[in-house]
Amino acid sequence: MGVDYRRMVVPVDGGIGDDRVLTAVRLLADRRPVTVTLVYVVEVLQSMPLDAELPAEVARGEAVLRAAEAATRAAGCKTITAVPELLQARSSGAAIVDEAIDRDADVIVMAAHTRRALGHQTVGDTVGYVLKNAPCEVVVVRSPLANPANGGA
Repeated sequence: MGVDYRRMVVPVDGGIGDDRVLTAVRLLADRRPVTVTLVYVVEVLQSMPLDAELPAEVARGEAVLRAAEAATRAAGCKTITAVPELLQARSSGAAIVDEAIDRDADVIVMAAHTRRALGHQTVGDTVGYVLKNAPCEVVVVRSPLANPANGGA
């Protein structure tokens, strides 16, 4: 492919985009040694302390990370080292960007789902924030529109 990514940050959320993103990661790795930091962000409401105990959300995040790690191993790509990271933050976008900075990432690979907001197609706040603030390249894997004939609505 001509791109030499060695450190990837890959947000996962347990949604339908995770499989597509992990497939993209395998393609981008292209049989080279790559460290993939799988990130699950538990968003904490402003009304709660940042270190609040959120056992149900943390348990879900741990399950999502285990599944993503298993999917990475099951693909048989022995050059990928998966590192799971569960974060609690006010904003998923900011947490993903901070993780990319901390890991000195070459790329963030993330899923996007198009939806309608105020009459326009949008990919949401998290993807928008990451695209605007990431210190590295960003690869966005967008799911197909549900019904392209009417703009996905």
